[in-house]
Amino acid sequence: MSQPSQNTFLEIGLLVILSFLWGASFTLIEVAIDTIPPATIVFGRLAIGASLLMLFAFWRGVTFPRSPARWGALLLQGILQSALPFTLISWGQKYIDSGLAGLLNTTPPLFVFLIGFFLLRDRTAGAPQITGIFLGFAGVLVIMGPAALAGEENSVLGQLAITGASLSYAVAAIYAKRFSDQPPVLTAACSMAFAALLMFPVSLWVDDPLSLAPTAPAIAAVVAMGVFSTAIAMAIYFRLVRTLGPLGVTTGSYMRAGFSVLLGVLLLGEALSPTLIIGLLMIFAGVAIVTGHLRFPARKTTAS
Repeated sequence: MSQPSQNTFLEIGLLVILSFLWGASFTLIEVAIDTIPPATIVFGRLAIGASLLMLFAFWRGVTFPRSPARWGALLLQGILQSALPFTLISWGQKYIDSGLAGLLNTTPPLFVFLIGFFLLRDRTAGAPQITGIFLGFAGVLVIMGPAALAGEENSVLGQLAITGASLSYAVAAIYAKRFSDQPPVLTAACSMAFAALLMFPVSLWVDDPLSLAPTAPAIAAVVAMGVFSTAIAMAIYFRLVRTLGPLGVTTGSYMRAGFSVLLGVLLLGEALSPTLIIGLLMIFAGVAIVTGHLRFPARKTTAS
């Protein structure tokens, strides 16, 4: 039996780091949201991340596109991948805990499969996939149930916003296939720069950031999100897409949710309710089945 190479251990280590950086972003949003409104959090995060990625792209000497159509596509990618989901997540966390937000954000693979099956017609659905879809979304309903039954409208809306962000991530992942002919860092830098430019006037109009009085921890949280959970995380992500492949990187969604829940409990004192644990297990199982990480035992056939 061959032993795993040192390079394999390095890639797995980077996957754990990536999952931690993305999982920690939910905790950082929770720290910032009390004194910095959602649109300004998103603009700050994107501005820092886009600036660092642009510098990296220039340092790598990448060639920027010249086609207006390509720039328009990058603008749409920035909306789907960054501006819209980041805003939905930040707004949703005004009403729900960071761990719950991280958990609900593990559902993009379910949306990717549904879009591929119903709209793009590039996927087939057997009993395992249907079971996985049912389990995943049933888990979401189990989590939302207590808040809905208690009449906590804001909590339900917050959870729906996070789920909407997952749908946006799924569409972005499918749309991003058109950029396979250019360096990944170029796609990330340009789309994120567009997203930052879009969020700047939104922040000015909605939040009036010059009138805010954010705390030092809130400012530090936004800076940390921009540097670590956005710029560095994206750099690691695109390396892993090349070395582990897209399917390998998707396994990080489980660890990302685990880190978000763990950090929320340890650092923010968030509670783990029985329904949250049950829903978590159902979503994990559903995503694992749909992505092929969990398979049903094959039926044995007998020769006639």
